[in-house]
Amino acid sequence: MEDIAELARSKHTSGGHMSIDFVVHEKGDGVGVVVIEGLQKGKECTGWIMQEDELVKFTVLDDIPIGHKIALHDFAVGDTVIKYGTDIGKVVQPIKQGEHVHVHNLKTKRW
Repeated sequence: MEDIAELARSKHTSGGHMSIDFVVHEKGDGVGVVVIEGLQKGKECTGWIMQEDELVKFTVLDDIPIGHKIALHDFAVGDTVIKYGTDIGKVVQPIKQGEHVHVHNLKTKRW
């Protein structure tokens, strides 16, 4: 994770240095991974979609620790969540874009 976080922190745009708050592997992913210490509720955050080299922006709805997941769009109960192109589980509580995605609203399909 440190290599990705360092790459995200050093990402530049034509306007100079761009602060990246979370990274997304590819456009089809439903969550990003927070790469800064303590992403705070109410902040407008910027994510970098690495494969397509695109940026996305929206408001954070929960405090989210570094290394944890942030929802890129709304999810309904029963939806599948994709991270790094892989199914990581099903939604057990509705999730809004910008919310923390973790064990309270996402469960593995294995058990």
